[in-house]
Amino acid sequence: MRQKVLIIDDERPTLKMFTLLLSALGYEVMTAENGVEGLELFRKERPPLVLTDIKMPMMDGIEVLKEIKKINPMAEVVVITGHGDMDLAIQALNLDATDFINKPLRREDLELALSRAQERLAIARGEEEQVSLDERPGAAVIRVRGSLTGNTLPHLADKLAEATRLGRQVVLLAFEGNASINGAGITGLTDLLRQSRDAGVQVVLAGLSANFRAVFETVGITRQAELFETEAAALKAYAG
Repeated sequence: MRQKVLIIDDERPTLKMFTLLLSALGYEVMTAENGVEGLELFRKERPPLVLTDIKMPMMDGIEVLKEIKKINPMAEVVVITGHGDMDLAIQALNLDATDFINKPLRREDLELALSRAQERLAIARGEEEQVSLDERPGAAVIRVRGSLTGNTLPHLADKLAEATRLGRQVVLLAFEGNASINGAGITGLTDLLRQSRDAGVQVVLAGLSANFRAVFETVGITRQAELFETEAAALKAYAG
């Protein structure tokens, strides 16, 4: 299956040029002639990769970038700038744009930007695989492998929302034996647990090492969700 890419530019010749180049490189190309149309298409199709012009009427590329990152923080966005727009390019990079390319377009610059985007997408796919969801009769079980960081939190949030929609009695967040969590992960997890509690969703935790259980108790995470030593113990307590 070809990877989707969305091109947003108010100049039709530019859209045509990008469509020809990216189609030749094996992408499934979607196009939009302004930022509003581009965001609508992004919400519908959820392409992992977006190229957007910076200077456009109605909504400029910086606003498009901000909105895309709100919808999907893991999407890779390459901004298209004119020569002399370095301040805008730096602003875009500070907003987590993957890269920027200048007009007039050079194919080698495009291919380099796409290569960087693909490298970041590969890392994101690896992070996404660290979080999985299983259904049990009385519980939805989210398993976390590796390290829970700021980068993996969006995937955990997605799985938590998916688990909530299943309508099970409890959502069990089960950490595998080698799992770890950094400062950003602790802060983000605390926020997710608080949001779940406020929404009336019962979330419990299990499987952390003794060191991390002590950390969770120290930082107050156990006030947001009950903590069990093992997944089996949690399931026995809540799912029979």
